[in-house]
Amino acid sequence: MKTHYVDVHCHPSLKPYSKSFKYEPPKQNALDAGRKNSIWHYSPPTVLEKFVNRMVTLTKFTQTDMSALARSGAKVVVVSLYPFEKHFLSKRVWGWKGLTDVLVNLAASISQSRIDAVMRHNDYFEDLMSEYDFYKQLDNQVHKIDAVFYTYRLVNSYAEILENQQSETKDKKIINIVLSIEGAHAFNTGLDMNTDTADPIEVIDNLKAVKNWPHKPVFITFAHHFYNELCGHARSISIGALRENQDRGLNTGITELGMEVINRLLSNTNGPRIPLDVKHMSTASRKAYYNLLDTKFKDEKIPVIASHGAVNGQRSIVQWDVTDYPERAKYFNNLDINFFDEEVVRIAMSNGLLGIQLDERRIGSKKAINQSKIYFPNKRKQLQKKSLLVWRQVEHIAEVLNKEGLFGWGIQSIGSDFDGIVNPIKGLWTAENIKDLGEEMLNHANDYLNENREKLLEFNRISGASIVERVLQINAMEFLENNFRT
Repeated sequence: MKTHYVDVHCHPSLKPYSKSFKYEPPKQNALDAGRKNSIWHYSPPTVLEKFVNRMVTLTKFTQTDMSALARSGAKVVVVSLYPFEKHFLSKRVWGWKGLTDVLVNLAASISQSRIDAVMRHNDYFEDLMSEYDFYKQLDNQVHKIDAVFYTYRLVNSYAEILENQQSETKDKKIINIVLSIEGAHAFNTGLDMNTDTADPIEVIDNLKAVKNWPHKPVFITFAHHFYNELCGHARSISIGALRENQDRGLNTGITELGMEVINRLLSNTNGPRIPLDVKHMSTASRKAYYNLLDTKFKDEKIPVIASHGAVNGQRSIVQWDVTDYPERAKYFNNLDINFFDEEVVRIAMSNGLLGIQLDERRIGSKKAINQSKIYFPNKRKQLQKKSLLVWRQVEHIAEVLNKEGLFGWGIQSIGSDFDGIVNPIKGLWTAENIKDLGEEMLNHANDYLNENREKLLEFNRISGASIVERVLQINAMEFLENNFRT
């Protein structure tokens, strides 16, 4: 089965932009793919790097550099601009501040020069603008791979994507880049770990600027790892030395300033609407946001988006310890950063999207991850087991929606989080492995349909190939068609 894939959450620029701080001048996106500060720099995992990842979960290789995306056949990617948060670095650990530098550099594979720059600056918004400019520097610049000329283009609408696709030829290909932002701290909030620093006037001015960008974000992930003075966040850091840095604001709700920002983002009167991505929001913040959608915006068609997440198999935010699917839920990671069945229904009813995160720390329970391991080298056997982690997510979402009389296969997509700080599913190392995932998912889909077709509503009895095509690209493309407009 051949089909291009759409990734609705990845970080192609995180590593090269970070590496660019080692050079003079910094923040330059090199067209020469041989340089590590080039978004085209191709660095697939070596045997040693795969071994290191298996042992200590470090991802030093690139996963969604433009060369890997080109080789994968990707035509559309939603890239995440992320001003790196100071609080990965700003607290002494065991009396030695440098230890956090080492831990973050190992986990994110950035550079000490980038870390020093993050610690010095006092403006997340300026950092956001610099990363946006990093993409603009090579926008529409040509790079040759295996006798084919590739370019990437920043786009501002679904119509532009269609125009680019129609202009492709056999030897001239275009990767469409859709922007998103991860963390509303990008408006310059949450600079200090212990005190509020946000200037509401500055925050609103920065928001207005983003809504008037030549390439507006298709959504904004409102929360991230640390308190941003706008809303509470869910626990996301497992590294013991850094967990304390996350404590302020953990599991709290939306602040007054946060409500002002959300209202302005969702308004169509001050520029095109930018919907929220609810990943990383605390359950209290998610409840408050859903209530806002059900009241003030009840007559608006605002999609609920979870760009890079997983289901936890539990019934709801309120009934967080109850599951209607105990045999399947035991294979999921029961964390509140993951999504409840009631939220899955809400996403579907809003014509939203759930990008499945290809991160072993999120997608499965310890039982599921242990069962997916192989102890003798066998690529196909490994892919069969690891792809089951993804298929269980797709299957569970479908059954939850089918039970509610809804189309079961319309919200699942890929939100890999590649090149973010992730522990990739072994065997699904980079964008180039998505075709392998598709092949194995087709086998799982056909097996599932052979056993369960009759319990599905008639309109959910589609073919296995159709299910996989929806997960890999159709659902994401339909979402962009409905929501990515000027």
